[in-house]
Order: sequence, then structure tokens, then C-alpha cells
Amino acid sequence: MPSTIGTALRVTVWGQSHSAAIGCVVEGLPAGYAIDTEALARFMARRAPGQGPWSTPRKEADLVRILSGLNPSGETCGAPLSLMIENTNTRSGDYDELRRIPRPGHADWTAQAKWGGHQDIAGGGHFSGRLTAPVCAAGGIALQLLATRGVRVAAHLAEVAGIADDFFSTEAETLSDQFASLQGAPFPVIDSAAGARMRDAIDDARRDLDSVGGIVECAVTGLPAGIGSPLFDGIESTVARAVFGIPAVKGLEFGSGFAAARSRGSLNNDPYVIENGFVRPLTNNAGGNLGGITTGAPLVFRMALKPTPSIARPQQSVDIIAKSPETLEVKGRHDPCIAPRAVPVAEAVAALAVLDSWLAWPAEAAPNGRFA
Repeated sequence: MPSTIGTALRVTVWGQSHSAAIGCVVEGLPAGYAIDTEALARFMARRAPGQGPWSTPRKEADLVRILSGLNPSGETCGAPLSLMIENTNTRSGDYDELRRIPRPGHADWTAQAKWGGHQDIAGGGHFSGRLTAPVCAAGGIALQLLATRGVRVAAHLAEVAGIADDFFSTEAETLSDQFASLQGAPFPVIDSAAGARMRDAIDDARRDLDSVGGIVECAVTGLPAGIGSPLFDGIESTVARAVFGIPAVKGLEFGSGFAAARSRGSLNNDPYVIENGFVRPLTNNAGGNLGGITTGAPLVFRMALKPTPSIARPQQSVDIIAKSPETLEVKGRHDPCIAPRAVPVAEAVAALAVLDSWLAWPAEAAPNGRFA
């Protein structure tokens, strides 16, 4: 199913940007884990719209209602977990013109080509970034389960409009400090000066009726070695499938990524050392995985997000009914930069992918590490 990800842990997303509600069904969660709904609400607030000039002015509370899957004590009970988020602030009339004039850079035309006009165009329908809200709801719960095993996930804006933040450190203590600095940060960067320049660049684009893109870096710490499988079920493949389900993502790299192609093996290889009786890589150019299997080092990836395609300045398009050239000026409320709100989404999909791979780990291969 195109709206479902996962194997041992399956998440099916439903709804459209302007439907009465959106949500997801999560299957495969182990039973007996308490869900902290207040922590989940705080996580959801980081993705919610209307938080600053870098975000769309559309305001949604993004309150998650858990309809099933918990016992009376608030613990997972083994049944599918059903989550719902009401849409409370929609203006569908802003999108009427898009039924005949598709937005450049958006999925309006491809949806028309596939469904012949029966698609829901308002707000982008099922293609909208609004659908990352239920992904975050499921991912926020996955984060809580992973935390019981000492696994932490954090992401930040590695770059916006060509302005770079510091990368995550390969030194454990520094990385821990970076994680701590990002907790509760309204604008998720490690270097506050770089963050200020990013915000200025986003505001400049907004005033110019334009938009900018960015890169989000995500790291997962505390993972044991051995999670994942070779070839098509590797941890990279699992993360990649989830990441490319995020609207606007156009690129993905792990560890040193494309820089490895410009390096030498003697520099890119990660030497091994013994630490507290465990084998670990001394560096982490591999990004925490080799052969699709975790190495015990932090799992690190970066995803590139294109500039928001919905911009108010005139753009060249066509009238698909009249078959004639047309100029389009997009109405509605849109983010001048998608990347800041994509930071918790990166954390959510990372948590879902990691938990899915961990749940698929054979019990006999990891008697003390498998979720039960």
C-alpha cells in the first residue's frame, strides 16, 4: 500500500490536508509500554504550523486523539493503535484555481495525470506536508519506546539557504552536549549565530514572495550493533523509504555521504577499537551502518529539502482545460521554508525505521536486545 511503511512495525497514514481529520494506524507495537501523552503533545508542537515567520500562518493545535490500542492503564495492549488529529483551520477556496492551473514544483499535475480530476486538490490533498503530522504522532510514540532502551534521536538544521550550521560531532561527549542544546530550541540549530542568519534569509525570501530550501541532519545514538539486514532490508533502505515519503525531500546521504566519493579508502574507512569490552568504530564516516546493519556508532543521515513550491510570485504554468499558457500566482498560506518544521519529522521517521528494524531482529540473535 502506498500509504503504509514498515514490516514488523506498520504505519498506515490516512486523510487529506483539508479533510475533517488526518491520522494513522500503527500495527506491531509491543504490548505493555506506557504512552506519555504530554510528552507526545510537546513533540507534536515542534512540527505544528504557525510558530514563527519561517512557518505558514495556518494554525493547528495538532492534538492527538488515541482511539484504540491502549488498555485502561494507558499502556499498549497489542491491538492496532489508531491516532487521529482534527483539521480545524482550513481555507479550501484558496485552491480552486489549481484544478485547472497546476503549481510548478508541486504534485498538482501528476495527481491530475493519475486520477483524472478526482483528486482532492485543497491544500495539496494527500500529497500535503500536513500528512507529516500523523507520521510525527506515530514517530513520537516510537521515540518513547526506543528511550526505554537508551536510544536517543535528535535532528537540526544543517543548512538553510546555503547557510551552514555545525554538523553533529563524532565525539560522544560533544554529541551529547549538542543533543542537550537542541532540546526545546524554538529554532533547531547548534550554532545560534548561524540560526539567526538562516532566519534572516527565510524572511528575505518571504518578503520577496519566494522560498528557500534546506538540509536536516539527524542522529540516532545508543543503538547496539547488529540491527538491520543486507541488501533491500538494510537499515539505510528502511530509513530511506520513510524519508522519501516526506514531501519536499529530494536527497539523502548517510555518514560522509557523497563526500566519500571524493575521498580515499585509507581516509574514509573507520578503524576499529575495543572500548569497555565492545568493538566500536573510532570514526563514523559510515554513518553508523555497514552492509545495511548498525555498527554501534550513531546512525547519522542528512536529508535535502527543496524550496517550498507554493510561492506568491508569478510563475509560468498552463491551463490544463483550455490547453493554453497561463501565469499562476499561488494563494493560500505556505511556509517560506519547509526545513525547520521537517526537523521533528526526520526524528519521527528515524525512530519508526529503527524500531521497525529492531522489532524484526530474531530473538535468538539478540536475546537481551530484542523488543518484546
